[in-house]
Amino acid sequence: MAGTETAETGTSTDAAQAAVRPAVKCLVWDLDNTLWQGTLLENDELALRPGVLETLKALDERGILQSVASRNEYDDAWPRLESLGVAGYFVLPHIGWGRKSDAVRAVAEQLNFAQDTLAFIDDQHTERAEVAYHLPDVRCYDAPEAAGLPDLPDFAPTVTTDARRRRAMYQEKFRREAAQSDFNGPDEDFLRTLDMRMRIARAHEDDLARVEELTLRTSQMNATGVHYSDADLRALLTDPDHEVLITTVEDRFGSHGAVGVALLERQPGRWRLKLLATSCRVVNFGIGTQVLRWIADQATRAGVHLEADFRRTERNRIMEVAYRFAGFGSKPCACQDGSEPAAGAPADVQRLHLVPQRQAAPTTLTASGPALWSGDGADRPWA
Repeated sequence: MAGTETAETGTSTDAAQAAVRPAVKCLVWDLDNTLWQGTLLENDELALRPGVLETLKALDERGILQSVASRNEYDDAWPRLESLGVAGYFVLPHIGWGRKSDAVRAVAEQLNFAQDTLAFIDDQHTERAEVAYHLPDVRCYDAPEAAGLPDLPDFAPTVTTDARRRRAMYQEKFRREAAQSDFNGPDEDFLRTLDMRMRIARAHEDDLARVEELTLRTSQMNATGVHYSDADLRALLTDPDHEVLITTVEDRFGSHGAVGVALLERQPGRWRLKLLATSCRVVNFGIGTQVLRWIADQATRAGVHLEADFRRTERNRIMEVAYRFAGFGSKPCACQDGSEPAAGAPADVQRLHLVPQRQAAPTTLTASGPALWSGDGADRPWA
């Protein structure tokens, strides 16, 4: 039942624990006697369990992805999902005869999600126990809990316009990856075929839900792991010394949506990059690096140095590499004399420094953004 926790299955919906762990990003469903009533191989008359369709719809609208881990023949199970009208809700289904924990692990790896952002639901105690043993960070639920999952704190992320399109964006992502696998040539040449357009813009109030979501959901490409609340972001929007910048990307396959956020503080003689975070969906396109280069180019035009907050976490090694590769170092500069750590910043935040130089526009995408160095702040192409 909801609200219980058992060592055997790892099931936990305790509100206090949910408050300190990340929201679920993907729910993996068993099929027989979980998603539907009955067993496929026994030729039962199958129907969705009560409340399952409502749960599928609710989680999908919230941007929570859903997948399948089922012991069945794919050629039998997938057509049945289609006949029930629910196949379209699932990404990366694993239908076969391997261990359920292997299937759940593969889903996490294919989506590039941390295991503590996945959940698994199955009617069999032994299956839940097997997943919990091999993947202790995955939250496990019994089939009767399916109808109540949308009411749990773990399944209540911030809902944004991008969240409602998340399944479609991942499906577009898989088509890009298929096209890349068929492409015969260097990765850089393939990126040029995508016709990518990156736009950096000043955030408005209606962007704040997505900005906050990015600070919560993004772990690999997040420079500090610090969460900025809606109230924090609203205060920064009205502060003339701060820029709240949001990055969107689209290409010939569709829109990636809002994939990056940067919080920039203007100080005399230097700009301070308090946060840079980009979605894991665009890691392979180097969007985080391109945003960092764009900011460095803007700072050069403004004649200021750049300072960047960085805090090492378990998952953001790739962001540290991006900062170091861009030339940021730990050696202090005279421009930092008298500066204080950001209010509320963790004690282990490093303050990196860069004397920026002009950056050439990227060759794999077109980019534009506000001219932060200019008084008019007009949107201009990066050239």
